[in-house]
Order: sequence, then structure tokens, then C-alpha cells
Amino acid sequence: MSIWSDIGRFLQEAATDAFSSVVESIRTVFGGDASTRKRVAFSVAIIALSAKMAKADGVVTEEEVKAFQEIFAVPPEEMNHVSRLYNLAKGDVAGYTAYGQQVRSLFPGDDPADEDVLTDVLDALFHIAKADNVIHENELLFLEDLAVLFGFDELAFGRIKARHLGDCDADSYRVLEAESDWDYERLKAQYRAKVRDNHPDRLIARGVPPEFVVLANERLAAINAAWEAIEPLHRPVQAVAVAGR
Repeated sequence: MSIWSDIGRFLQEAATDAFSSVVESIRTVFGGDASTRKRVAFSVAIIALSAKMAKADGVVTEEEVKAFQEIFAVPPEEMNHVSRLYNLAKGDVAGYTAYGQQVRSLFPGDDPADEDVLTDVLDALFHIAKADNVIHENELLFLEDLAVLFGFDELAFGRIKARHLGDCDADSYRVLEAESDWDYERLKAQYRAKVRDNHPDRLIARGVPPEFVVLANERLAAINAAWEAIEPLHRPVQAVAVAGR
């Protein structure tokens, strides 16, 4: 069964016309199925917060809609479920901070994977926000506030931000969670660990629907780009044989 079928079943059983009751409904409808509950919760979080972020700069661009569709490969026959949730969230009078707190309550930290899932949420929102090649100041403030609500400190959010907006060597070290004074072997080991930990299979294993592997692929691309930027700066100098000696 696809995530969209799960969401369709959820909407039928919850029978809610107010987004404020959606979070509690997720707990009730999927109370005995933790795996499905997390998959649905993650999906609903992205849909709802995307709707709220669309209001941040007042404009929903064609590129942002396309980026949303890249994350949500929704079959046409299931699109009405996504549209319903999106419109419920967009029309709700509650601000995005209330939504952020609700999403946080779905991933409170009692599972070691909760922090990773919240990182995935922020990555998805960055993916949408930067789709038009510029992140509006209000969108960035929106993302910074969400990070605080999710329990991320400034350093942790800086690493997420660097993955999407980084443009200097310092940002490359942040992406790898490394320091510039590390030696080559330590940096290489850290790079390989980051690649291993961010493989798409790891993302799926912690409850993110398989439809969203675009996030893992984008994250791996950022990790590889960071390594390519700093690897030449630390590569050991090879001894050069002098001809005739």
C-alpha cells in the first residue's frame, strides 16, 4: 500500500475539516501501527508546512510547485488527498509556529530517529524554497524559526543551511561536520561516514516514505560537492621522483 493510500484512509477515518485536529487524528487512526504513523506524519508535516511557507513570501512560483511535485510523486488519482490537506493548512488561521510545534509533537525525541526525521522535514522545505533560485528573507526566517521549534541549535541549523546554500570552504566543512585542522585521513573517514549515514536506504529505514528519496540524493550530492571542494586542500603531497636519480 502506498503512502497516498494510507493518507486517503486517514482522511476518511479522521473525517476532519480542521487542520488543528489532524495531529491528534494521526495518533488515533494509526495508534497501533508506528511505522505507518510516522510515514503519514512526515508526509502531512511537509504538506502543511509547505502551505504555510508559501505564505511567507506571498508568492507561490511555478518552480516551487515543481519542486513540491519532485518530492511528492503523487499519482493523479491521489492528488485530491494532497490538495485537501494543503488547502486545510493554507486556510487555517493558526500560524506556522503552531504547526511547527504540532510536527515536533509527532517526533518528540523518544525515538533516536526523530531528530533525523525533523532534519528531513527541513531539507524538504529548503528544497522547495530554493527552487526559484532565491530564498526570500521571510522564507529563511520561517526555516530558522522552525529549526528552533524542532530543537535544533544554531550550529545544527547552520549545517543544514550550508547543505543548501553553502558557497565557500567553511560551508563545506559544516556540511561534513568536520574541522579545517583535521588531517587528510580523518577528513576522508568523516566523508565516507557521512555518505554511509545518508544513503537513501537509511532514510527509508527511519520512516521516510520511499517516494522521498530525492531528499537523500540531494543530500548526498551536497556531501560529495563539499568533499570535492576541500579534498585538494588536504591531499598529501606526493614525492616526485627526480629524473636521473
